[in-house]
Amino acid sequence: MRNLYPVRPSARLAARMSAVATSPTMQVAGEAERLRREDVDIVDLSIGEPDFPTPRHVKTAAIEAIERDFTRYTANSGVLELKQAVCARALADYGVEYTPAEVIITAGGKQALYNAAMTLYGPGDEVITHAPGWPTLVEQIRLAGATPVIARTHAEDGFALHAESVIALMGPRTRAVVLNSPCNPTGALVSEADLARIAEEAAARDVWMVVDLCYERLIYDPTPHNLPRVLAERLRDRTVLCGSASKAYAMTGWRCGWMLGPADLVEAAGAVQSHSTSNVSSITQKAAIAALAGSTEPVEFMLHEYRERRDRLFDWLAAEPRLRGLKPAGAFYLFVDVSECLSPDGVRTTTEFAQRLLDEQQVALTPGEAFDAPGFIRISYAAAPHRLKEGARRLLDFVKRL
Repeated sequence: MRNLYPVRPSARLAARMSAVATSPTMQVAGEAERLRREDVDIVDLSIGEPDFPTPRHVKTAAIEAIERDFTRYTANSGVLELKQAVCARALADYGVEYTPAEVIITAGGKQALYNAAMTLYGPGDEVITHAPGWPTLVEQIRLAGATPVIARTHAEDGFALHAESVIALMGPRTRAVVLNSPCNPTGALVSEADLARIAEEAAARDVWMVVDLCYERLIYDPTPHNLPRVLAERLRDRTVLCGSASKAYAMTGWRCGWMLGPADLVEAAGAVQSHSTSNVSSITQKAAIAALAGSTEPVEFMLHEYRERRDRLFDWLAAEPRLRGLKPAGAFYLFVDVSECLSPDGVRTTTEFAQRLLDEQQVALTPGEAFDAPGFIRISYAAAPHRLKEGARRLLDFVKRL
């Protein structure tokens, strides 16, 4: 995977920085925010952030925490009540049992994955992940000094990740397999059958399985997708589950995630965390307890709304035959093939496409190069319906003029 926004090499910086790229989604969001400060009417469809408010009972729990002066350090790995809530959610949702000693609370799902990378991978290791995929997974592998090995998925196959493509990449240096399902940016799901085959091969080779379940609560149709149970039945002692409150509960700014895994791994992750961020905000932890233990109605409402937005956006863009895509099974992104809009004499890449769209129509979205998928763009429909419709109108106008 090519570094889209590489850190500029400098003798002043550690050598590892020459291999690491800045988050492209954060780059686009930053540019959109800069233009907004200049009073430009930006339709931001770039970042994966719910536009819904955090549920009322979650905010109430945070306010009560403040009023009760629950504002000091907590245990580095999180308060016991929140760990118990994570365990209870895992049992209720997946039928898998974990103990608080097998849980660490992290500053978002990204830190959970980072802790896993720092404690598991090192120089000489190969770590398999998939593309198109979330660039953070690859960059964390590089930060750990390991080598990312990419299993390709394809649009004509719905971006499905097949066991054969992963198993074929396993070798003597394979340390772990990192999966994201539902996938950012494609919305594709890893099937239970394919995961089972991958897990069985990983168990035979003593390879770790790391799964990012950030969008797990955002699957639109009834589909067998109990990945934690599939892994627990085959290699529980080498499984790492990373989750987050950000997407499902509209809590992106609260920064709360978690990692479940063997107790010795969790202890090691705690050591890493103790020298980096230490504990998640005490107030956030109380809010997360309310989110995990409270009513699921807000999650179900948001899922319904995302489904409506997905279908409307898909129908709007269908008016332009040069914009091609599939309805995602999960998450809240439409991954659109715009290759027919590109040409050597005009807009050559989706990075140029996205920049011109921002400059000329004030619509922000993420180019496919960010996900190792040239020719595609990612549109987040986690935006208010009227803004989504306006963004689609501007995008269609832009494409017509190309």
